[in-house]
Amino acid sequence: MPRTIGNPLSWTVQAVAGGGRQLGAGTAALAGSAYDEVTLRRIGTEDIREALRKGLDDFGAFRSYVVFLCLIYPVAGLCLVWLTARQEMLPLVFPLISGFALVGPIATVGLQELSRRRERGLATSLGEAFAPIFTPAFGPILALSAYLAALFVLWVVAARAIWLLTLGPDVPDSAAAFLADVVTTPAGWAMIVAGVAAGFVFAVAALAVSVLSFSLVLDRQMGVSQAVATSVRFTRENPQAVATWGAVVAGLLILGAIPVLIGLAFVLP
Repeated sequence: MPRTIGNPLSWTVQAVAGGGRQLGAGTAALAGSAYDEVTLRRIGTEDIREALRKGLDDFGAFRSYVVFLCLIYPVAGLCLVWLTARQEMLPLVFPLISGFALVGPIATVGLQELSRRRERGLATSLGEAFAPIFTPAFGPILALSAYLAALFVLWVVAARAIWLLTLGPDVPDSAAAFLADVVTTPAGWAMIVAGVAAGFVFAVAALAVSVLSFSLVLDRQMGVSQAVATSVRFTRENPQAVATWGAVVAGLLILGAIPVLIGLAFVLP
């Protein structure tokens, strides 16, 4: 059949039809099929070492555009710091920077797609990192991202409430004065203890849900509910390994944040 040039109306109809099909597929993926129990195995520290080795190997295979992708994360963090540099926002600088790790799994979706494609011998390029946008997995990824974003917002609200109950509500005179109040006064110590405790709760909530869920909706096309349930069950059945992985991630993020957050572009992959 000879190919003809369509008119703008036909282009629009085709685009709407394609978008409708994609939306329908994404909506179906959100719910997933009937819940099937997934077989999970026990993992240990050697599995974590293997994961880190493979991550380093992937980083070496496509480091140029991986670094480009991951620069978005530290740049966004620096923008948050800039926005809170004013005196009245000083108490939120640390909660924003530390809480930004809660949404870190969102930044790894493109990296996971590149690793998945490399493992299967498929093309890997900067453009392929955005391939999940055009798959039914995009709906579940958005839902999981919304959950982590909501956790981040709740953490900031909780951190501000803790500051108000301890050192607040007076605005700090300067960053140095605020830091001195934090480390040298009973109210500051109370804020540290309460903040660490609250941050731990939020970190566990983020880790338990995201440790497997993004990979499952991306690689296995699971629905959100099944992916989250599987991730939580995996955390419950492998508490030591997941806790170790969380500690590794936290430690690497701290190291990456030291050089003005730029190190995160290398740590995140």
